Amino acid sequence: MSASGLSRWGLWRGRAMSRRVLEPRSPGKRWLVAGLGNHGLPGTRHSVGMAVLGQLARRLGVAESWARDQRCTADLALAPLGDAQLVLLRPRRLMNANGHSVAQAAELFGLTAEEVYLIHDELDKPLGKLALKLGGSARGHNGVRSCISCLNSSAMPRLRVGIGRPTHPSAVKAHVLGCFSPEEQELLPPLLDRAADLLLDHIRARSQCASPGP
Repeated sequence: MSASGLSRWGLWRGRAMSRRVLEPRSPGKRWLVAGLGNHGLPGTRHSVGMAVLGQLARRLGVAESWARDQRCTADLALAPLGDAQLVLLRPRRLMNANGHSVAQAAELFGLTAEEVYLIHDELDKPLGKLALKLGGSARGHNGVRSCISCLNSSAMPRLRVGIGRPTHPSAVKAHVLGCFSPEEQELLPPLLDRAADLLLDHIRARSQCASPGP
């Protein structure tokens, strides 16, 4: 196939995958799960939300199903979870603009802020600590602040993944944008597993509560 033919094939395939995102689905609750981070810097502490999202995709069997969607400048993957459906979202923007992708995807799928989960790093928790926060302020996190601004709401549930805070304030930027040390990387696999478990258990419970009775 010629270079121009390959280019046309790639364009057609991308559009087909994008259309597939909105195909009819079985009745059930739908949730958007966004892994916040800096596009192009997946191995840094600031992008640990994307690492958790990747683990979710592997756990749900959709790790090879990511499709780039120009409408929300993000990679999307759909995953069933019982009767519910998860829309996994990986913004293709810098952290400070992640909210634009999240809000555009929420509008695309007709979801409210309460139906959007954010996964992000947390300086004020040591590496290995997790917490689910149900709404509230951004607590200084620029990605969360962007989401609050673009969704015009602070109601999004958030899975906060501890990355630890350096002793000196002047070292925070380098710490956040730096890669995990070899010692920290040994802690990541079980941490990603626990993060996926916590998030999926929470979504399952909310899905059951949202399901209509007999």
